Amino acid sequence: MDISVVVPLFNEEESLPELTSWIARVMDANGFSYEIILIDDGSNDRSWEVVEKLHLQNPDIKAIKFRRNYGKSAALQVGFTEAQGNVVITMDADLQDNPEEIPELYQLITEQQFDLVSGWKKKRYDPLLSKNIPSKFFNWIARRSSGIKIHDFNCGLKAYRRQVVKSIEVYGEMHRYIPILAKWAGFRKIGEKVVQHQERKYGVTKFGFERFLRGPLDLLSVIFIAKFSKRPMHFFGLMGSLVFLAGLIAAASVGIHKLIALANQVPAPKVTESPYFYLALTAMIIGSQLFLAGFIGELVSRNASERNKYLIEKKIS
Repeated sequence: MDISVVVPLFNEEESLPELTSWIARVMDANGFSYEIILIDDGSNDRSWEVVEKLHLQNPDIKAIKFRRNYGKSAALQVGFTEAQGNVVITMDADLQDNPEEIPELYQLITEQQFDLVSGWKKKRYDPLLSKNIPSKFFNWIARRSSGIKIHDFNCGLKAYRRQVVKSIEVYGEMHRYIPILAKWAGFRKIGEKVVQHQERKYGVTKFGFERFLRGPLDLLSVIFIAKFSKRPMHFFGLMGSLVFLAGLIAAASVGIHKLIALANQVPAPKVTESPYFYLALTAMIIGSQLFLAGFIGELVSRNASERNKYLIEKKIS
């Protein structure tokens, strides 16, 4: 199979018929073998009824329904697991991503040998203050911290080599930073393509102001996980050892000072009366806890690979 198109959706009953027929027209015009995988992320409108009718009209449309709303990352992860195409395309269900971009994205993966190509909405039809400016800020931070030179990490329209989506795990809110996950999984040929961004035709955006808090926190999480998920002792063990050593040195200096005073028969306060004693004790306790956290992290590292296993309620193949 040439292409799998993975489409997460939440309350998009109006846009689904137009989106799927548009994708099918593009695929047929270019002679692609394909599948469209719709992931209903716990919609509470008629989206699933619409999906069932679309499947009857076009068997290339497959669908999965979650028991409740788990978020875009979980939907993408399940879609990646199901995808069989040599190239996997992701796009949003709100018609703001243009299916006409698919042939060129496919060419970039198959002919120019990119591992991942991210869309760049150079001209956006989103509100300036609530979306455009925060998006530019988060993307700048992501570029600086990851070294990946793309402009729009969070663009829903992306193309992946199949091996990429089978090698990464997307959960929580990590869908914003999939290129970083791909890079740390060893896929370093990451490019971007300027794509057409369309105005929303139906419904309203599903993302609120909480994304302003989640954005930088997710970035810190993905960088930490990418670097230390398989070797947490390298972070916690090192930090714990340094903090414990600082506390040990401080405790030793307090004790040596006391011994010198006694040797010279000079009056000296009790060790427990010195504030440095309590600082040293606290540092040694914290250092021990950090070291143990690293040790426990090593034991449980990567043992949660099936965290998205029980999300599915219904499935159409």
